[in-house]
Amino acid sequence: MTQRTDETTTAIAALNDLCRQALVGRPGCRGTQTAGITALPLDDQMLIRQRVGRFSDFTEDNDPHGEHDFGAFDFKGQRILWKIDYYALDMESGSEDPADPTQTVRVLTILLAEEY
Repeated sequence: MTQRTDETTTAIAALNDLCRQALVGRPGCRGTQTAGITALPLDDQMLIRQRVGRFSDFTEDNDPHGEHDFGAFDFKGQRILWKIDYYALDMESGSEDPADPTQTVRVLTILLAEEY
């Protein structure tokens, strides 16, 4: 695992922001949602994905490492979470260097808090 410096943390956060904002069609980024999100009406799913893409409320409490890899918000009375995990290109193990997009696949998952 690569040692995290301010420079690598900034690079990881920027890559995570790009992944979250694009969700699909971005190389090295995959998006998924849980059964609870999928069970919601399609319009609500779309609005939730938009909120995830626009999320910018990063604080020391919800982003202690500064990587922009997690967020939460309320939507129609339900708590919605999203998180980004880093995998090696083979999707079998974690990425050795999440700051390097040539060796990392980001998987963004959107879920209901009750599913966590």
